[in-house]
Amino acid sequence: MELKRLSYKHKNSKIKYYGKNYLRQLIPVSFYQKKLQKKLNSINSLSKDEIEEINTRVNYYNKLETPFNLSEEAKRFDELELKKGSKEYFFDVYEYGRYFKQSLKAHFLFGDITKVYKEPAFVKSRPVGNNNQNSILLKWNKVRHFMFVKKDKVPFAKKKNILVSRGQIFKSQPHRIKFLEMYFNHPMCDIGMVNTHKIIEKWKVNRMTISEKLHYKFVLCLEGNDVASNLKWVMSSGSLAVMPKAKFETWFMEGTLIPDYHYVAIKEDFSDLEEKLQFYIDNPNKAQEIVKNANAYVQKFKNKQREDLISLLVMNKYFEKTNQY
Repeated sequence: MELKRLSYKHKNSKIKYYGKNYLRQLIPVSFYQKKLQKKLNSINSLSKDEIEEINTRVNYYNKLETPFNLSEEAKRFDELELKKGSKEYFFDVYEYGRYFKQSLKAHFLFGDITKVYKEPAFVKSRPVGNNNQNSILLKWNKVRHFMFVKKDKVPFAKKKNILVSRGQIFKSQPHRIKFLEMYFNHPMCDIGMVNTHKIIEKWKVNRMTISEKLHYKFVLCLEGNDVASNLKWVMSSGSLAVMPKAKFETWFMEGTLIPDYHYVAIKEDFSDLEEKLQFYIDNPNKAQEIVKNANAYVQKFKNKQREDLISLLVMNKYFEKTNQY
């Protein structure tokens, strides 16, 4: 059963990811710093619409408007260390941080961040809302989170009229426990937990690969410690993401997703799940319209050159607004 974890179809190659990032450490940062201004200025060669879209995203990730002086708790780039347990975060910081002076400071909050820090800080995740300006989003832990389905070969009409879910369930996630209490063994659901440790034994089910899940019309995308990590690949597929409105967001800008336009929206208490599934089973054209909208939304995150530019602009704005230039 655990061999399913070794299926890398539709997943990012960790061997390639780690190899590339270890090699980056061998090149002096001065080589990259000479290229920063040219990269930042590359926005001027784009169309007016492209520039507007980029600036909108930059200002969404980095909402700082008022200048702020960081406290002594902030760390310099060259004080960050490659440590076990946070390698992905270190590598993702370094990918863009290498272009800046290593004496520049910031607060780097690694992990699943669900609260807004007292000072402007770089984070992977933050609460959705209007009071999160101290949480500056960067594209972190992307080897795990930013996976996309390369090609969904299963036509929507041939997918099963069932909601599928395979995830880990912890005692600190009462919402996930509640969903299983309500819908485990429901005829419209094929769901369960794949934890290696026990919570409720009857909920333990076999793992599924992404390819196997693509045979279902509906894929549950419930938030865990922060965001639902499977949402990106589901929205890039020919299946429908099913979830309540997002409470947390990452670089994927989950807070901008439109209910019943980008995903099938269910109530926070999950009480309308059966009704919503049946509606889209009975209205396949509306279901496929959501799939189309979701696929279109995902496309902007696949342009590596554009993602690089936005990442650099987000960091550059941080250093400007924290009076370091």
